[in-house]
Amino acid sequence: MPLDLTQPEDRKKARKELIWGDHGFLRYRFSNLHEIGGGMWRANQPSPEQLESYAARGFKTILNLRGPSEKGYYHLEKEACAKLGLTLIDYRVYSRDTPKKAAIHDLKKIYAEMEYPTLMHCKSGADRTGLAGVLFAHFQLGKSIKESMEQLRFKYLHVRHGKTGMIDYFFEDYIRYQDGGGALSFIDWVDDIYDPADVKARFMSGWIGNTLTDKILRRE
Repeated sequence: MPLDLTQPEDRKKARKELIWGDHGFLRYRFSNLHEIGGGMWRANQPSPEQLESYAARGFKTILNLRGPSEKGYYHLEKEACAKLGLTLIDYRVYSRDTPKKAAIHDLKKIYAEMEYPTLMHCKSGADRTGLAGVLFAHFQLGKSIKESMEQLRFKYLHVRHGKTGMIDYFFEDYIRYQDGGGALSFIDWVDDIYDPADVKARFMSGWIGNTLTDKILRRE
């Protein structure tokens, strides 16, 4: 049954799931918070207390890249945003697959329409937030894809040596296209040339699994 935060027992379950099941104890003093520019910030999964701090700093929107969930962390986030007057946008993206064309267009539209300042987050603030960060830097800040890939650095805890490296490979495939003389813009390349299945197959053919990202950290 869905959690009901008006019930003390369910609220207790939600907090327990946030802290232990979702590894919130690791995020207690480390939010992986970074400014991208243009009113956009990135971080890991915020607690209700952290959301209160962000609201006090003037944030207007929370972009949740994990999507909606029946788990406690999401119920607490949704409740906190409603209480604090923060607009919560739920949009699920994935860190261990090639990006869907529709998702790229959807995020482009979300960025153009949302109210800023915005905080976007996934679980760790590393991989899915890195993917979305590259797209934001390109679409909203006008940076090249090569420049925008700064959002996929280890300083954000992004690790490219497991399946999460599929994100890097996707963007690098466009850079390879450009280096080969291709003239299409990134979004036109996505629409006219990019084949998610082909990019994934080529990546997987040379991939060696990484225990850290895929087993220990359980990247989603």
